Amino acid sequence: MSEPGCATCSFRAKYDEKPTSLLGRLWRWHTNFCPGWKAYMKSLPDDEKKTIIEKYDFPAGKFA
Repeated sequence: MSEPGCATCSFRAKYDEKPTSLLGRLWRWHTNFCPGWKAYMKSLPDDEKKTIIEKYDFPAGKFA
């Protein structure tokens, strides 16, 4: 299985650029169930994971 492209995802970039845009909101919503995003988060070191959780305001235990 290939690695998820979450670090360079164009929808994620749209969210970073304008969180209230349709594509930005769609990206944020889909992170709740996307298996690629979950795999990406599990693959990150704890400090990077914490940074992303804070940046995107995810619940603290969501990707533990």
